[in-house]
Amino acid sequence: MKNKQMKTLKNAVGKIDYTLMNDCMFHSVMTKNGNVLKGLLCALLHLKPDEVQSITILNPIELGDDIRSKSFILDIKLLLNDTKIINIELQVRPQYYWNDRSLIYLCRLFDNLQKGEPYSDVMPAYHISLLDFTPFPEHPAFYTTNKMMNVQKHYIYNDKFTLNVLDLNQIERATDEDKQWKLDYWARLFKAETWEGLKMLAQQDNDFQETCETIFRLNQDEKVRCLCQAREEAERIARTIKHDYEIDEKSLAEKDAIIADQSHALAEKDNALAEKDAQIAMLMAQLNQ
Repeated sequence: MKNKQMKTLKNAVGKIDYTLMNDCMFHSVMTKNGNVLKGLLCALLHLKPDEVQSITILNPIELGDDIRSKSFILDIKLLLNDTKIINIELQVRPQYYWNDRSLIYLCRLFDNLQKGEPYSDVMPAYHISLLDFTPFPEHPAFYTTNKMMNVQKHYIYNDKFTLNVLDLNQIERATDEDKQWKLDYWARLFKAETWEGLKMLAQQDNDFQETCETIFRLNQDEKVRCLCQAREEAERIARTIKHDYEIDEKSLAEKDAIIADQSHALAEKDNALAEKDAQIAMLMAQLNQ
C-alpha cells in the first residue's frame, strides 16, 4: 500500500486512494469522528455548534459485514438532539428515478411514531442528498431546500417534511449564504482527489483539518480500505452491467431497424407483385372477350 510510506498528512502527496466520494469512506469518516459529522450537519442545516446537543447514529457500519448483503446500507441515519430524524445519502451514480427514491426515503423517515403516540409527536424528518450529478438540469443549483407547498397560495403545507439537495457539481453556483455556512468548502472536500488539494482546504478551518486528518487515518486502516475497495468493485460491476445492457439494447434496436427495413422492402415487393397480378388478370379478361 503506497500510503504506508506516508506517516502523517503533512507529508502525504499524490492521489488519494479513497476519497469522500467513496460512500464507504464517507460513512466511515462520519461515523468514526463525531466532530466531523457535527460540522457537516451544522453546515447542511444552518446550525450553530452550540445548537447541537447530541447526535445518535442509528445505522453504524460494523467492519467485517458483507457489503453484498441486502442489509448493508451506506446512508447515514441519525437522530439529532432526540427531536429530529435525518438521513444523509451520498449518491455518485446518476439515478433516473432519484426524485421518487428520495421521497420514499423521506416518507419512511417521517413515519416515526410509535404505536399509541399522537400525530403531534411526529419528529421532523430530513432527507439530505449529496449528489455527484444534477437532478434537474433545467434548474441547476448548488444547494436547495424542498418542502411541501400549496401551489395556489405558496404557503408551506408541513414544516416537518424536508428534502435538501447538495449538488457537488455546481459549486460555482454557491450563494453568499452557502459560503457563510462553508458548504462550498465541504463540497470541495468531497471532490478533492489529491492530498495536496486536501491539505490546501485543511488550512481554511480547524474542522476541515480534523476532517482531512480523519480521511488520512482511515486510508491507512486495512479494514476500511478493504470495505472501500469492495465498494468500488461493486460499483465497477454495476457500471459494466449497465454498459453491457445498453450495448445489448442498442444491438437489439439496430436489429429491429434492419428487420423493419426488410419488412418494408418485402411489403413493397408484395405490392408490386399484386399490381402485376392485377395487370395480368385485366389482360386475360380482355383476351377472353
